[in-house]
Formats: sequence, structure tokens, C-alpha cells
Amino acid sequence: MTRSLLAGACALAWVLMPVAGAHAQTDNVLVPAEDPSGDAADPSNTANAAQADDDRQAPIPFEGGQLTITQPEQDGEKVLAYDGKQLASNYDVFFDRIVKIGDVNVALVDVGDGGNQCGPAKVIVWKKDGEIQTTTVEQDECGAPPAAVSDSAIYFVPYLLPGDSKPALQWSPTEGLTTSGNLTYTPEPGTDWKDVDPSKYDNIIDAFHNEAVYKAGQALLGNDMPDMATSLLVGGGTEKTASGAFYATGCVPHDCGGNDGFMAVDPANKKLYFARRGDNGEPQAWPPVKDWPADIKKAYEDAQGN
Repeated sequence: MTRSLLAGACALAWVLMPVAGAHAQTDNVLVPAEDPSGDAADPSNTANAAQADDDRQAPIPFEGGQLTITQPEQDGEKVLAYDGKQLASNYDVFFDRIVKIGDVNVALVDVGDGGNQCGPAKVIVWKKDGEIQTTTVEQDECGAPPAAVSDSAIYFVPYLLPGDSKPALQWSPTEGLTTSGNLTYTPEPGTDWKDVDPSKYDNIIDAFHNEAVYKAGQALLGNDMPDMATSLLVGGGTEKTASGAFYATGCVPHDCGGNDGFMAVDPANKKLYFARRGDNGEPQAWPPVKDWPADIKKAYEDAQGN
């Protein structure tokens, strides 16, 4: 029962995953309309002009009162409050939705630092015995997993990096926040080097979904695999060398320039190459850079500006 419940929650969470990130890109954006003459219209006449006033979001009616999100000081933190009582604050605060768990209305609000590839924490708000209550779900320094809602609970299914194992959490008004079980990153069974296709990867980390790549990475990196993958999180697509190997660079969220990674995949020769500049500034490489093929070594040096 627990396994099937987690599987369903996991599937729903992946569907919901883009929602949290979408707030930061779409909310509170003032786009003046243009009139037929081609001149920009007065922003005060646009439908979203109210959002430009102190960067506020409209009050949300909730359980006989109002949830408000305000920004008391320009460029300061936003404040989540209920009828004037502060509940949370940070630079990014966005109302998500109101759901019903059993017979309890529950408001979900995203609260976080903002920044590359870092999701917000989830603040859960509900009323018990006439008093407003809150719980904050934040699994690591980079926010909370996306929320998947059922009739009886809210599930938080973590995004796993290669080598990761993390608990899946659930919350209900009666039980509070509890652990549903542990999830471990697993590549797609039966996939081999011939199945590697960089054209399908949004980030080179996606190559680890391939079982052969994952096993080769695990053999090289051991316990350093999650840290290596984290150093590639803020990154884009891949580039190719003349020999057909592909590579990409990336960095740790909020630490680009201080904690950067490089990964190359050579499907033809069934080889991987990793390099990472960690917190101490000293680069590490698997295998040592002196053992890398010339074209991959050059790609790495070019990426480092050497």
C-alpha cells in the first residue's frame, strides 16, 4: 500500500513540478499595453498595473480572514500575514492554492530566497480550534519538493540527483509532517551506451538516467556522485567534440563561479570524465585530467578559460 501510494504521489509531483518555478517568472510582471498609435499606454490603465504597487499580491480570503502578501520596504523581503499577524517572510513569497484535506481548508504558500534552480519552501496554513497554524516544509537548503495533494494528505516527493536517497514526506492536519518512506535514485533498467542521446537532455545530468552511464559514473565517483551532480545543476544543453563525445559545464545553485562542474560522455568508447572545483577552490578530476583524451581536455580547458 505504501509503495503504490508513493508511486502515485511521485507521478503527480512530477506533473506539478513546473508550477513553483513558474511563479517567479510570471507573477508581478508589468507589461504596458500599446495603443493603436504605437505609443505605450499609461501603465495605470493596464490590467496588471495594480501588481506594480509595492509589488503586492491581492489579499486571499481564507477561513473568515485574509491572507496577505506585502512588501513593507522597497527591495526588502515580502511578508505573508493572516489578518495582520506575520506568518513568514522572504524575498520570494507567492500564494499557491487552497486545498481541502479531509474537512480542513489548507492554504499553500511558496516562500524562498529565489535564485537559479532553487525551489521555495512550502508554508502550510490552516486553522485549528479557531487559531491559525503554520508548518514549513523545507527538505534541504534548496527548498521543498513539489506538493502532491490527495483527499487525506499532502505528499512531498523529492527530486533526486544521481546517488541520492531521500525521504518522501506527507502532511495532514491530524498527523502533522511524517515520513512516508525513502526514495533512491534509480536509472532506467536495461539502458546501455547505444541508448545515449544527448539531443534529449535538458541538462547533462539527464545522462545518468541511462543505466550504463550511471554505473560508470558510480564506479568513478563513488560517494562523490551527488556532489558532482549538484555542481552541474545550473546548466543548459550539451556541446560535442570532434570525436563525438559530448560535454557540458554547470555550477551549484547560488554559487556559480565558486563551485563549478564539468562532465563529458564518450559513448563510443564507453567512458566518462568529470571535473569539479569545490568549496576550497582546488579542482578535482575523475580520472586525472592528464589521462583525458586531447579533445575533451581542450573542451574542459576552454570552459575554464585556460
